[in-house]
Parts: sequence; C-alpha cells; structure tokens
Amino acid sequence: MVKHIVTFKLSGSTEERAAVALRFAEALKALPGQIECLESIEVGINENPAEDWDVVLTATLPSLADVAVYAAHPAHVAAASIIAGCKAARACVDYTVG
Repeated sequence: MVKHIVTFKLSGSTEERAAVALRFAEALKALPGQIECLESIEVGINENPAEDWDVVLTATLPSLADVAVYAAHPAHVAAASIIAGCKAARACVDYTVG
C-alpha cells in the first residue's frame, strides 16, 4: 500500500485562497467513487493562520504505479484544474506502508 501525501500553497487573498481550497477539497473528496484504484483520500484545509500552506491531502493506493494512474485520471485532472491558476507551490511524498 502506498500513501500519497501532497500539500499545496495557494496565491491570492485569504478569502480567495479559502474559497478555492474549499472547491478543490470537495472535488478531491469525490474521487474515490470515480477512480477505481484510489482506496481512500483525506483532505484538510489549514486552519492555522501562522502557517503558509493551504491544503493537504493523504491518499491511499495499492502501489506506486496506481499513483500514476490516479494522477492521469480525467477526474483527478479536473480537480487539479481548480487550483491551476493559483497554485503557488506543491510538495509531495509517496511512501510504501509496511
């Protein structure tokens, strides 16, 4: 099993970032019903004003190859397009559990 953890830093005002983060989170939460290899996804929107990162997701997939399938899936591409215009930074870690 692979954990896929990604954090996003968005640009814009606090209100703009919050609105985009919410739309993005809702789209991501719908993905397990649309992408067969995606076992689960948890999405969080940062509530700590002292921190710069806005959104984090933790997804569980069977293998690293499935992470690539998930990333290329049209439903994931559509979700990612929500933040395309305001994504200031992205960091990712993929690791095998067990």
